[in-house]
Amino acid sequence: MPKYDLNQIAAQFHTYREISPHGDGHINDTYLARASESFILQRINREVFHDPEQVMHNIVLVTEHLRQKLAKQGNTDPRAALRVIPTLDGKPFYRTEEGDYFRMYTFIDHARSYSEKPSPAIFYNAARGFGRFFSLLSDFDPSRLYETIAHFHDTPARYRALMDAAERDQLGRAAQVREELSFVRARQSDTAVVTRLLGTPDLPLRVTHNDTKLNNIMLDDQTGEPVCVIDLDTVMPGSILYDFGDSIRFGASSAAEDEPDLDKVYCDLTLYESFTKGFLEETAAFLTPTEKQLLPFSARLLTLECAMRFLTDYLEGDTYFKTSRAGQNLDRARTQLKLVKDMEEKAEQMEQITIKYLSPQDKSTFSCA
Repeated sequence: MPKYDLNQIAAQFHTYREISPHGDGHINDTYLARASESFILQRINREVFHDPEQVMHNIVLVTEHLRQKLAKQGNTDPRAALRVIPTLDGKPFYRTEEGDYFRMYTFIDHARSYSEKPSPAIFYNAARGFGRFFSLLSDFDPSRLYETIAHFHDTPARYRALMDAAERDQLGRAAQVREELSFVRARQSDTAVVTRLLGTPDLPLRVTHNDTKLNNIMLDDQTGEPVCVIDLDTVMPGSILYDFGDSIRFGASSAAEDEPDLDKVYCDLTLYESFTKGFLEETAAFLTPTEKQLLPFSARLLTLECAMRFLTDYLEGDTYFKTSRAGQNLDRARTQLKLVKDMEEKAEQMEQITIKYLSPQDKSTFSCA
């Protein structure tokens, strides 16, 4: 990656006194730029997002819609939706001579995100925040958005990519993961449950976030209330099940995503219940019966999908997810697979928890697996 004069790049948006690295994201390079206010400056990773202009097209449309809806509801908190700072010539990004793209947001102050295992109260408020995000966008036409990463949550395609990587075995790592590959193969039929229905009235295309980890929702420092959903690079058309399932995968796990001791890894049902309660409080009015029915299943589907992504990246040389040590992607994959197994064993309990927060009419049509 070229070395950039960050002060020169930031000056395309404004003049800043101090620029320093910020956060611990896997994909983009993020900096905090300070002036009379603070701002977030980011380099968009072109290896992941091949068309940054499409990414910014989506972000601008979605954030403008959010602000309009919030204003109609009387929400005057300027932190409630990300605000893209245009360049001095009015563009939502700056393109360097090397072809890299930088963008800037206002900094969301007096709020924080969480990377560690949350308390039930924190996870409940995060669920309300994500649910409110989807509620505000429930009337937005998803066909206006680009698919910025093709087949991002196409779980059958993720399965094929993993099996292709294992067959090529370009780094000679496949022998180390035979057990993991066998586990995934045994669940191939699960991979198409959502994709075969997506785009039908039962499972409509919606505006989805596609990276609803706990660290992508900001909660107020004082009240703990949800403030703003962040990291909108993967906002595009999809299924809301992807977002619910990924939230549970990340937030209801008992251990870190790369925990090497699998005995520490399980799905915390108290956290599952906290998130499900908060999420349905904000979304039950517009979700279809099929979406509600598949919420528990989506948790293990997205966990399986993420395991396949980590395992594929490990087999291909750790080129997608940032790593800080050898074998980290393999540890990540194994953690996800342990979660899948635990969720399968707890499937009936997860279904009963979900039913608890449905309306009487929805409860009567919910059939347990």
